[in-house]
Amino acid sequence: MHQRSSFILLVVLFALATTLPSLVQSQSTRVGFYSSSCPRAEAIVKQTVQKHFTSTPSIAPGLLRMHFHDCFVQGCDASVLLDGPNTEKTAGPNRGLRDILALAARDSVILTKGINWKVPTGRLDGRVSLASETSNLPGFTDSIEVQKTKFQAFGLNTQDLVTLVGGHTIGTSACQFFRYRLYNFTTIGNGADPTINPSLFLNYEHFAHKMVMQPSVSTWTQLWTDASTKSIVQSFLGVRGLRPMNFNVEFGRSMVKMSTIGVKSADKGEIRRICSAINN
Repeated sequence: MHQRSSFILLVVLFALATTLPSLVQSQSTRVGFYSSSCPRAEAIVKQTVQKHFTSTPSIAPGLLRMHFHDCFVQGCDASVLLDGPNTEKTAGPNRGLRDILALAARDSVILTKGINWKVPTGRLDGRVSLASETSNLPGFTDSIEVQKTKFQAFGLNTQDLVTLVGGHTIGTSACQFFRYRLYNFTTIGNGADPTINPSLFLNYEHFAHKMVMQPSVSTWTQLWTDASTKSIVQSFLGVRGLRPMNFNVEFGRSMVKMSTIGVKSADKGEIRRICSAINN
C-alpha cells in the first residue's frame, strides 16, 4: 500500500509538472504569482489532485507530509523529489515541485474537509538533496525541547509547532510510530505505557474532536504535558481564562510561514524540467 501511494503521489506531481508552464523567474513569492502568466495554474493543480483523490484518498495526507518534509530539508524547493543514492528520498523519514507541492498540500487539506488558505507562489526548485539532512525533521520520539529547537532553526516558534502537529488530522499513523509505546513496560501490570491514562485520553478525545488527532503518538502526550505547549493546546480547546485561538486560522498562517522556508535565489535554484532530476 505504501509503495502504491508513493507511486500515485509521483504520478500526480508529474501530471501537474507537465501541465503547468515553467514561469518562475525570481526568488520572491506572493499570492497570485501566476494570475497573469498562467491564470489557471491553481485550478489545474486542484483538478488534478481532486481527480486522483477520488480513487486514492491516501494521497491527501501523503502530499501534505511530503510538503512538510520538503520544507524542513533544504527549504521548500522540491528537493525531496530528487533521485539519487543519498538523496532525501532514500532517507528513513522520507519516501511537488516547489509551488505545485505547496498548492497540492493545501488542496489535499480542503478535499478532506479541512481549511483553506492562500498559498504564496513563485518558488524555484533546489539543486541539492542530501539524505543526511533529514535529521532536521522533527522525529516522533524527539522531546518537545528538541522539536522546538528544530522549528526555531527555521524561524518557526512553539505555537507553529503545536499548530502544525494538526497536519496529522488527516491520514493514519503507521504502527512504527506508536508500537514502542504499547505494552512495552514490563514493570507495569498490563504492560501499557503508564503515561497513557483515561483522563489524558478524555482530554485528547476533546482535542481530537477539534483537530482529529491520535493520542497514541508520543508527540500528542508531550504537547499536553509540557508546560510550554499545554497552554497553546488549551487555547485551541477554548479553556476558560486563556486567549482563545482559532485552529483553522492559525494552521493556515503556520503553513504559509513554513512554505517560505529557504526560498531559493536565482543562483541557487532553477525551474526543474524533470521532477526527479536537476537540469543539466
